[in-house]
Amino acid sequence: MKAIVMAGGKGTRLHPYSAHFPKPLMPLGDMPVLELLLRQFKHAGVEEVFLAVNHLRHLIEAFFGDGSRMGLKLHYSLEDKPLGTAGPIAAVLDRLGDDFIMANGDLLTTLDIAAMIRFHRTHRADATIGVYQREVKIDFGIVEVDAEMRMTGYREKPSLSHLLSMGIYVLNAGKVRGLVQPGAHLDMPDLLQLMVKSGGEVRCFRDDCFWLDIGRPDDFARAQEIYEKDPGVFLGKLA
Repeated sequence: MKAIVMAGGKGTRLHPYSAHFPKPLMPLGDMPVLELLLRQFKHAGVEEVFLAVNHLRHLIEAFFGDGSRMGLKLHYSLEDKPLGTAGPIAAVLDRLGDDFIMANGDLLTTLDIAAMIRFHRTHRADATIGVYQREVKIDFGIVEVDAEMRMTGYREKPSLSHLLSMGIYVLNAGKVRGLVQPGAHLDMPDLLQLMVKSGGEVRCFRDDCFWLDIGRPDDFARAQEIYEKDPGVFLGKLA
């Protein structure tokens, strides 16, 4: 199994830190977020990873090198311009095999990646999305009305449950081929919707796991606190 990781973003939500430091190298304790992800890949049976890089790429390349210290083969694919969260796939698609993993470089989760791969193959899916169920609390009263602006309901500070994409996918190269073009900008939501429109089987995989969006400063601070207390929360059997 091979993987491609989107590691070229500027991490604007973490400014000013990410102005001089690429978000995938933001540390949890003594380990960068991207290294944690790569070690999880290795544990799940991934042997070769392509890193799509742009912003401060020289720091990422200098830190990880060829990946041999983690037991992986690492390759670097340079984006000359921002290509979105799916566009970089096109440059290396022919080298990724039949099924491959695509993930964001700042992914922080305890998701069972090997189980997700098995789910994808068992269901013969063209794409599988790693999803996380999160309760979102609304801090305001929600007023519901009809077409004539008559109130039909009132909910005070409700909590809504949503399935969120965690930023990790298993994709079938044959189904992706023709939907991505070298040098063309494309985001993952658009690619997945194109796959559905073309008759593709897109599944969602939900695991009883932990996930944080480290692009949010509050979530990143929480991740730091959790890691310092117990690195095993994220490292698990890797610790």
